[in-house]
Parts: sequence; C-alpha cells; structure tokens
Amino acid sequence: MSTAIRLRTIAKLGPANVARVAAYRLGLATGLGRVRRLKARTPHGPFFPTYDGPTRTWPARQTWRREATYFGWLSVPFDGGRPDWFLNPLTGKRVGADRPWWEISDFDEASGDIKIIWEPSRFDWVLSIAQGAASREPGEAARLEDWLGDWCRRNPPYLGPNWKCGQETSIRVMHLAMASLILIQRGVPLPGLRDLLRIHLARIMPTIGYAIGQDNNHGTSEAAALFIGGSWLHAAGDTDGARWANLGRSLLENGIARLVASDGSFSQHSLNYHRVLVDTLSMVEVWRRARDLRPFSGLLYERAAAAALWLFTLIEPSSGDGPNLGANDGARLLPLTDTGYRDFRPSVQTAMALFADRLAYDREGIWNLPLHCLGIRLPQAQAEPPRSRQFDDGGYAVLRAETAMALLRYPRFRFRPSQGDALHVDLWIDGTNVLRDAGTFSYNADRQTLDTFNGAAGHNAVQFDGRDQMPRLGRFLFGEWLQADSVAFDTGRSTAEAAVTDWRGARHHRQIALEDGRLTVRDHLAGRFSSAVLRWRLAPGDWSIVGQDVRKGAYRLSVRSEAEPVRKEIVLGRESLHYLQQHEVPVLEIEVGGPTSLVSEFTWR
Repeated sequence: MSTAIRLRTIAKLGPANVARVAAYRLGLATGLGRVRRLKARTPHGPFFPTYDGPTRTWPARQTWRREATYFGWLSVPFDGGRPDWFLNPLTGKRVGADRPWWEISDFDEASGDIKIIWEPSRFDWVLSIAQGAASREPGEAARLEDWLGDWCRRNPPYLGPNWKCGQETSIRVMHLAMASLILIQRGVPLPGLRDLLRIHLARIMPTIGYAIGQDNNHGTSEAAALFIGGSWLHAAGDTDGARWANLGRSLLENGIARLVASDGSFSQHSLNYHRVLVDTLSMVEVWRRARDLRPFSGLLYERAAAAALWLFTLIEPSSGDGPNLGANDGARLLPLTDTGYRDFRPSVQTAMALFADRLAYDREGIWNLPLHCLGIRLPQAQAEPPRSRQFDDGGYAVLRAETAMALLRYPRFRFRPSQGDALHVDLWIDGTNVLRDAGTFSYNADRQTLDTFNGAAGHNAVQFDGRDQMPRLGRFLFGEWLQADSVAFDTGRSTAEAAVTDWRGARHHRQIALEDGRLTVRDHLAGRFSSAVLRWRLAPGDWSIVGQDVRKGAYRLSVRSEAEPVRKEIVLGRESLHYLQQHEVPVLEIEVGGPTSLVSEFTWR
C-alpha cells in the first residue's frame, strides 16, 4: 500500500491519538513504561460479607452453574468445579500465568485467539452467583468466595494473559461493583475486595492514554472503571481513590462528548459495541445513584439517552435481535438474564429506563430483571414503538412499514471504520432477518477470512473489480475512508438514498423504498471499473432460481438490469452470528460487465 495512503490515514486518526499509541508501545518495548514496574501482592478473601438482606425473588439463573457459555454459544464444562482460566476449549491448549502480560501475544499458537482465554475472566459469573446468593440459594455465597479466591491465586498481579488488556481489567471492576449492589452491600468493601480493586485500577492507570487513543469502547470502559472503582476505594479511605474517580469522571465526560454524536451514533459502527457502550453507561449511572454521587453533566445524559434510543430503534421487539452490523467480539457487558446473546432487550430496557425515563418494552418480561436486580424503579411512561428514523451523524437510515424494517448503512466516517459495509442493506420481516450481514467471526483470521466477513463480500452491497471498498492497511484498519454524498431520507415516501465513490473512481448510488410487503432497491453503477458484483445475502433455507426470480416460500427476489448480467447464481457464503462461530448461507450474486443500473425487488405477500 502506498505511503501516501498510510499518511492520509494517520492524519485522520489524529496526531494526538497516534502519539498516545506510540508512547504506549515505546514504553512496553523499552521498559520505561510505568506499567512494567507495577508490583502488588495477591489479594486474599473474604471478598464479600455474608448476605444479610431480604431474600430476593427472581428467576433462578442457569448460566455458570455446571458449565460456562463463551460468546453466547460455546458450552465449556467446569473441570474440578471451577472455570479453567487458561484453557482454549476449541484447541484444548492452555496458556500459563508465569510471564508478565506484556510478553504475551494476542494471537499466538498457544492461545489462538486470546479473547477465548479472557472469556471466563470477565467475571460474568460474579453477577450470576451474586444473584443466587441474594436469593439465598444454598452454597452460592461460598461458591462466590471460592471462585474469586481461585482466580486471584492463579492470576497473580500482572502475570499472565488476563492482565494484558485494560478493558478486560475494567470489566471485572464493573462486575464486582454490580455484584455488590445485587447483594445490597453499599458500605465499605472488605480488605480482600479493596486489595482486588486496587490492583485492577493500578493496572488501568498507566495505559489509560492508549485506551483513549483508540477512540472506542476501550476508553469509555476504562474511564467507567476508574470512576466506579475509585469512588468505591475513596469511601474506604484509600488516598488514591478520589484521584482515580475524578479522572474517570473527566475522561468519561470527554469521551462521551467526543465519541457519541448528538443523534446517538457511536464511534464504533457496530450494533454489539453500541450495546457495550450503553451497558457501560447504565452501570456507571446505577452506581452513581446507589452511592449518591454528584450527577454527570447534562450533555452526558443527553448523549446517553440518544444512544439508548439509537439501539431501541434498530432492535426488533419480537425477538430482541437486530442487524449483524459492524464488528462483534462476543461482548455482553451486563449479563443479568439467561436470555440469548443476541437478545438486546434487557440492555435496551435498562438504558431507556435510566436515561429516557421510558420503558422500551412491557412491564412484564425477563428484560426487566436487570432493573429489579440493580434496584432501579420501572418508569410509568412507555416509549412509542420504534419508527422510521435517520441517524445521519453515524450514517444509518432505518425504514419501518408494518412488521418490516430496512436499514441502509452509509459512511459518515469521523472515526476509523472496521468493516467495508458502505450502502449495505438489511431487511427484517416479522422479526426474521431475511437480507443479512455476514458478521465478524474472528479477529485472529487470515486476510481472506477477514475479507470474507468484514469486506465488501460480507455485505449486501456492490463489489467493484474484486477489490474491497477501501484498501486494508491492517487487521483493524482501512485507508481511504469513504464519505457518502447525495444522501436523502423521506419518511413520507419511506425512501432513503446515498452514494459513494471509492478511491479508484468507481461510483455506486443506491436508493431503497419500503412499503408493506415490498422492498425496492435501485442501484446505479458508474465511473471507472470493468466488472461489478451485486450480492444479496439470504436467510438460510432452500432458495431456488425460478425464471427471473429467486424464491423461498412466500419470499421472492427479482433483479432487473439495464445490461445483460455476465453471471447470475446462488453461491454458498459464510455468516457469523456469534464470535468464533460460522455457518453457510445462500448468496445471490449478479455480475455485470460495466456501468449500468439494477433494480432489486423483494416481496413477501
């Protein structure tokens, strides 16, 4: 890739962010970084006092009883009654905790993808066991102490993979705090828990600049942990607590103002990372209220409410699922129910109650469990059902008609894109995702696999001359960021449109129109290219080409082109609905030999 493209991309990332990341890497490489000089003793329990509150009644949790569930789909039995903190269950290989974390690669032969090693150390089980202890289920309080003690012994401070990431460290802090609220323990933490919190915040502090430099959920999560953990330690008389809490508050205020647009769009163009954001903000606000701490700024609450509405708008109420949009690493930050990983309703309900003072869904339903567990009153008011809405700051046009939803994704990149999904269209009918996105699968993948999932081939879009929409500069970085033009949105006609021109001069203009029983997509291809492929990624099932149509039951897709297509066929593609999981899906491909216009019509009545 040319030096000019790299320099332009660095300029877009921002000199300050590039400097933060460079300083972090230099500090690790030279040993000058403060994080390499951290030392601490291993904490010892007890961590939580004996629960003496009222017996709390809610549905018994099954998660983390006899097995763990990684990324919402992979069941991993416990060996010896506890999680194996260092096992990759997909390969059977284990890593150790005998080396400082900075000597461990994210993607080495032993760990494979380090995210699978991190999964049990996110302390999701702390929440589940705390819920059981608050319900006075026999043995749950003892199990919580046993597992926390085992984790501390096997993960001595700053040794091994589970200390490698400041965000992973932050998630543990937030989960410990939420467990204390579930257990109605708002007093001073016990010495063992104070020590555990302190070594976590001490790990976050030296690399917080790197987290902020990412312009994503790393910064918001780590700021939240500093605020929550710091205020907790301050209440216990720790001299560093107030400093950490104040820094966390400041970084969170600045981060939300920068990363969340006024329409609620987040810097990470991802449905799941948006859930990570709203869950983080929900935990921060629940903690602030429980501890009677000073409120945040009006701007933060405005942006939090907008972010909650954004997520509410994109989620299908009947299933709780939504478009498989953007990067998805399997994160689910506030798992207080046994609902499926792709059910976003518990997070939406919690955030809407906290920041919009509205219920997104019914007063009766499992999505209310987080509110009950964390002591949040249910608002009296009910939000209006999701409707057609444009989020132009982020580049999303949502059309709704009866029981159908269509999404047009167009680029408004102020922050680095992680997927080549310009002008992708998602279609949902009666809660079923009929035209769909390929997802992510894995960050630890070869170039071909990365392109298959997060390149143009992984989306309902047009690919010119077999290349991607933007040149790939690295695993998580594209160059020559696209910008949409000719953007229009009309709720009266139920239409949306936008156009992009790539770095080699190929242009794609797309208009979508949604009505009851019909989605019409008009594509105009122009500029410099020799061939182009239009893809429609279909829901799994027995699709067949019948004349000019592609059919499956009541679904019918027809594509007309001004020029005779070079090729029209259904091929097998791949899709990932959960991290590290994939399966085959049918993909309709229409190849044309030059500039032309195409009309795709999808009907279901």
